[in-house]
Order: sequence, then structure tokens, then C-alpha cells
Amino acid sequence: RAGLAVVAAAGAAELLLRRCVRRFGGVTGDVFGGVAETAATTALVVMSLG
Repeated sequence: RAGLAVVAAAGAAELLLRRCVRRFGGVTGDVFGGVAETAATTALVVMSLG
């Protein structure tokens, strides 16, 4: 269960990071914060559902 949560969190964070880099042309502190929050939320959701 934890392994799936880690993989899902990393995938969601990567998708958000790619989107932000493409849209904003780079990475800012806000992007890093959003990526961290997205990864944490995804991991928590997967762990709670599993």
C-alpha cells in the first residue's frame, strides 16, 4: 500500500511540475510548494483509500 502511495505521489508531482514548467517557463518557489502539497495529498488519499 505504501509503495503504491509513493508511486502515485511521485507521478502526480511530476505531472504538475511538467505542466508548470511548460506554462510558466520555469520553476518558482510557489511551484515547489504546489508540487510538495500535491505529492503529500496524493499519498494521503491513496493510503486512506487502500
